[in-house]
Amino acid sequence: MTKTQPDTSPPFGAPSVDESLQTSSTANRDVAAQLAAVQSQLVAAMAQRPSRYAANPVTLVAVSKRQPDAKIDAILAAGQRVYGENRVQEASQRWTDRRLLYSDLTLHLVGPLQTNKVAEAVALFDVIEVVDREKLARALATEMTRQNRNLPCYIQVNTGEEPQKSGILPDQLESFTHFCKNELALPITGLMCIPPVDEEAAMHFALLNRMAQRLNLPKLSMGMSSDYIEAIGFGATSVRVGSAIFGKRDN
Repeated sequence: MTKTQPDTSPPFGAPSVDESLQTSSTANRDVAAQLAAVQSQLVAAMAQRPSRYAANPVTLVAVSKRQPDAKIDAILAAGQRVYGENRVQEASQRWTDRRLLYSDLTLHLVGPLQTNKVAEAVALFDVIEVVDREKLARALATEMTRQNRNLPCYIQVNTGEEPQKSGILPDQLESFTHFCKNELALPITGLMCIPPVDEEAAMHFALLNRMAQRLNLPKLSMGMSSDYIEAIGFGATSVRVGSAIFGKRDN
């Protein structure tokens, strides 16, 4: 009697292994192509911005939160080295091992930071873009001294004064900046904002620019996938681009 062999074929309607690999390979090529398109648009926007910004480079921060490993590896292979993450724990899981492979990585924290995560954040990230309250500023200053890491920090400004959003209100920015720099010696180098979704982003970019000039802060993190071209015209020195590179995020 012949033994019955197990059926190892995929369920009806399911993709084969070859089909799955082909789909994954195509998706990775798409991500690399999307990165190249964003880089090209960034260069074009830099060429068209006002002459007073001509000497300022613009850094592309690829926002990799909740993106699959294959897509991140695809744009790493394409040469992208600056990334933005929202959550400390997720970033640690994603980037700790990759730092061993890519010594030139630069990681920006672009999401809200709880004080109980400050030690991990200071150890992992290279730029902190979300300084938004005195308690957090104190914790960061203390931890940077303890770890002997002097990380550039941006103050997040709630330019739309939205109650549900993090960030210092514009009328509190000057005193908060002086507190961070003079009392804590926190290395504040710039400002960051996320404009309201239902308002023209340009007015918020212009406001952030004026505030940075008044405070003599050289860095401006503003502009995301939908408006980074516009942000460059208002003096952005870094733009945070996610979906335009990676496509829709995983839930």
